[in-house]
Amino acid sequence: MTLQSATMLTPRQIVAELDKYIIGQQEAKRALAIALRNRWRRQQVESPLREEIMPNNIILIGPTGVGKTELARRLARLAGAPFVKVEATKFTEVGYVGRDVESMIRDLAETAVAMVRQEKTAEKRREAAAAAEERLLNILVPSPATGISFEIGGSSMDSYMERRADVRYRLSKGELDNQVIEIEVSTPQLPMMQVVGPIGMDDLGINLQEMLSRFLPKTSKRRKVTVAQARAIFEQEEAEKLIDMDAVIREALERAETMGIVFIDEIDKIASRGQTAGPDVSREGVQRDLLPIVEGSTVNTKYGPLRTDHVLFIASGAFHVSKPSDLIPELQGRFPIRVELHSLTEQDFVKILTLPENALIKQYRALAATEGIELEFTADAIEEIAAIAARVNETVSNIGARRLHTILTTLLDDILFNTPDAIEERTVTIDASYVRRKLERLAQDVDLSKFML
Repeated sequence: MTLQSATMLTPRQIVAELDKYIIGQQEAKRALAIALRNRWRRQQVESPLREEIMPNNIILIGPTGVGKTELARRLARLAGAPFVKVEATKFTEVGYVGRDVESMIRDLAETAVAMVRQEKTAEKRREAAAAAEERLLNILVPSPATGISFEIGGSSMDSYMERRADVRYRLSKGELDNQVIEIEVSTPQLPMMQVVGPIGMDDLGINLQEMLSRFLPKTSKRRKVTVAQARAIFEQEEAEKLIDMDAVIREALERAETMGIVFIDEIDKIASRGQTAGPDVSREGVQRDLLPIVEGSTVNTKYGPLRTDHVLFIASGAFHVSKPSDLIPELQGRFPIRVELHSLTEQDFVKILTLPENALIKQYRALAATEGIELEFTADAIEEIAAIAARVNETVSNIGARRLHTILTTLLDDILFNTPDAIEERTVTIDASYVRRKLERLAQDVDLSKFML
């Protein structure tokens, strides 16, 4: 799906796409779908009113494992938008050792540049492949002017052009992929630098590596690689020559400014909870540093200034101890949409195990199929797994759908360990009795479940 077609999806179509991977949470899907569609709508508005339309940032409230992060990640992938996930607890107030909040925008710029570069590389793939093939031919069939004769398979060609045409044909058929040749690869000579102190390399705002590369000569070394490996190296080098990096950076910054999504997880951990002393001072400091970024400001990155006025910020948190009103009022105002995600039920677990395109049971069946084993789950087995997951979440701690990972790993432990050398059946059926036999004792023993499930 292209960027243009993805951003033109209607809210109902966006929800339908999210339904393929996330079960339930319809309120959150509706809010995210409207936010994504509004970005396209804003682009259709004439200036200068377009600049006045700001995104409605969202706070997702709900326990762990209910799909908050997955919703934001799938939304960004669906939109083809630069996406960055950060942890609010990783940031510190200005003046303390740690990452400052502007680093999330620098990360967004890096992600956008990498995304656009990858797209441009794909567009130039055919030209890069043709140029790489010519370089391979020059190595395999040197020009007569070099005075070097070359033979493949022991047969000497009558003329240079005939040899070249023959080798080109054999290259296209992959007949020479395993042949070892010697090529030259460039190795930039840059010194190893270590920055001591609270400032990291990503926070300097200057691309020191690019600056130093202008003064230090590039060197090359000879490596022995297969023809297939050489082709991949040459295609990458030729694609980089064909790409206009200035245009890539301009497009990337524009895309980050208009389509960028920043997901701030664990935002409840920096809520003040009404106290005025101790570590809460630092928490409030992080909130105040975060405020201008969310409100809209210009952050200097190594690719140039990036405005955050139209970046969509999605925050999430469990808010078990604190509540959204514990955030400073200014920050609350910049997240006008609040959506509560509900805890998953036993019926939700059944759907999670079977319906999504990346469902866990589908994943384990695919893993077993690589060993020639057909793994079958009966309907009552899936229901039993869901029931155990719901019960353990209630009695131990509620970690949502992540509980299914631990349960399935424990359930299939013997099968995965004994495959393929100690298992004779080509078809293994998992039914409810097998599930109870493997998991019932762990599910009933609360103390044991704390460690095993």
